[in-house]
Amino acid sequence: MKLLNQSMILLAMTTPLVFAEHIGEQISETGIKHSFLMTGSKTMIIGENCEVIWKHPAKSRSGEVLSNGNILIAFKKEVKEFTRENEIVFHHKLSDGNKEISTAKRLENGNTLVAEMGPKPRLLEINSKGERVVEVPIEPETTNSHMQTRMARKLANGHYIVPHLLAFSIKEYSAEGSVVNTIRTDRPELGEGQKNWPFTSIVLQDGHIYTNLTQGNKAAIFSSTGSVVWEVNNADIGGRFIDPCGAHCLDNGNIVIANFAGNGVKHPNLFEITRDKKVVWEYKIPKQKGAHDIQVLTTNGQKVEGMR
Repeated sequence: MKLLNQSMILLAMTTPLVFAEHIGEQISETGIKHSFLMTGSKTMIIGENCEVIWKHPAKSRSGEVLSNGNILIAFKKEVKEFTRENEIVFHHKLSDGNKEISTAKRLENGNTLVAEMGPKPRLLEINSKGERVVEVPIEPETTNSHMQTRMARKLANGHYIVPHLLAFSIKEYSAEGSVVNTIRTDRPELGEGQKNWPFTSIVLQDGHIYTNLTQGNKAAIFSSTGSVVWEVNNADIGGRFIDPCGAHCLDNGNIVIANFAGNGVKHPNLFEITRDKKVVWEYKIPKQKGAHDIQVLTTNGQKVEGMR
């Protein structure tokens, strides 16, 4: 019995204890805690206590947690829908000849909106069987595949709204591919000569359009006619912007932003601002860059809605 006890003690001393994985730190003076999906250099769902709820090893572009709990992710050359057990239940592969994928968004009709970049820049709607049922050509005004577009969305009227970085334009396309409206992001009031490349094109409930302006290091809200109705820059928020990419515009009016070049030290990877330009929440993973997109799932235990 004495030998058995010593063996059990030795086993306990040499067997590592297994803890739940945690990553990063949430910072909020008002006690805000979010759970969220983050894509980019890390693809994972983080809980309110920074625990890792789900993750995938590959780098990613955009994505969302669906109403059924599955996770839809756009990778560079494919789109996949995963169950929480990482079973793949939907798959779209980049079309032959094109170079990259930027968007994956599940639509109300059950199709998946995909934006492809390359020699044939276009939007596709893929049905649940993996069939291409809609194709809309887009006009990015550049042959630089990587810079043609980012997060496209479908509107309630059947049109599509698409940010074009190097064209300094957010364009609205008809279902046939005609440009029916253009919002310019290189307006003088946003700083002439700055790289105000639009990354997102999020239509808010009042019809205004929110966008992050990547290397211009600012964000803006435009009217449907293209005038600036709200703008926030680094002078307003203590220099936190550094290549802002994806965003989630919450129903309370706050905006949670993915800071692609934030390294979790000087600049947060993710942060939340109010409409009066106050920073109320930050998430930092020290020395880790690459936060590309963000979807907030819960705040202090309550489900979160909004536009993204």
